[in-house]
Amino acid sequence: MSSIDRFIRTLAKTLAGIASGVFSITAFAGAPLDNSHAAVRAVMAVQGEVTADWMQQPEVLGTAVGVDGNETPALLVYVDRDANNAGEVIRNLPREFRGIGVQIHLTDKFRAFPGNGGHGGGGVSHTAIQTPPIQLGTSGGWSKDLANGYCCGGTLGSLVQIGSSQYILSNYHVFESDIVPGGNNTVATTGDPIIQPGLIDVNCNANNAQTVATLVKKSSLPNSNVDCSIGKVVSGKVRTDGAILEIGTISHLTMGASINQGVKKSGRTTGLTRSSISGLNATIRVTYDNECAGGTAFTKTFTGQIVIANKGSKFLNSGDSGSLMVEDVATNPRAVGLLFAGSSTDAIANPINQVLSFLGATMVGN
Repeated sequence: MSSIDRFIRTLAKTLAGIASGVFSITAFAGAPLDNSHAAVRAVMAVQGEVTADWMQQPEVLGTAVGVDGNETPALLVYVDRDANNAGEVIRNLPREFRGIGVQIHLTDKFRAFPGNGGHGGGGVSHTAIQTPPIQLGTSGGWSKDLANGYCCGGTLGSLVQIGSSQYILSNYHVFESDIVPGGNNTVATTGDPIIQPGLIDVNCNANNAQTVATLVKKSSLPNSNVDCSIGKVVSGKVRTDGAILEIGTISHLTMGASINQGVKKSGRTTGLTRSSISGLNATIRVTYDNECAGGTAFTKTFTGQIVIANKGSKFLNSGDSGSLMVEDVATNPRAVGLLFAGSSTDAIANPINQVLSFLGATMVGN
């Protein structure tokens, strides 16, 4: 073989390799940015290395895997914008670590999102008493959630099944966070009524609401990694297909989260809202009260959570806790997460499969 022939063959192989490489990179770039994506995994590795150390500073509220302005996976760091020394903390954080970009997000503190008054508008009321069987995505909560001059509540999010029975799914802090006699001389107990609407929408008088389920205490917090609770459905009070206001029926299947994925939810306060996922594998610090408008019971650091864009609290606000987050499709959307906390810039959801695993439950849907 002549040297010219060898050169031509070598060049052809090189060009083929380049073409193959370009194809592979393009396909890789188009893959969903979920927890299995190689670039996301690389950021997660750095996240695992630095998060515990950085969060020793109370001004650092959490971290997550997100993307930068070029849509390249990066490490997001949430810093308390109200902290006196927020500027100093920001200056001391690196802009890159082991080749991974670091993006700093200023936000207010992350809070569990029960409500104690106020509600949004919209064509469908999420706060009015319904004629049974009710749809979910509606105001509701523990019937005795009144203490310290306030009454509280949240959202009856969705329907799940355990064994042969159906249960309303919401948050621990909506159904059972009253753990001290305190301001109302009572604590949440299995068998207590779960009502619709919640006390916050019936002038704090449970007689103006209807009992749709009975509490089954699961005590998910403070020791587990999910904020969930359930009420066993009272026969005839809840639609057996689990329909959610303004969403309709959902799929019995679930799906994992990916960055920039479109999602929606139906909740007590803001109704039907849409947004997109901005962070995965989040480690986030959230503070919980011991009863409605009570003192601090504990601060919980969650791991592996989903972050959703929530500018101006338009996606999730106080009283929306317990809402089910689903993919933003018109028919039979799959559940993605259980919403439970947020700030005025970001909302937080437990991955739905973690919730179902903790409860030993499945989604009710088509």
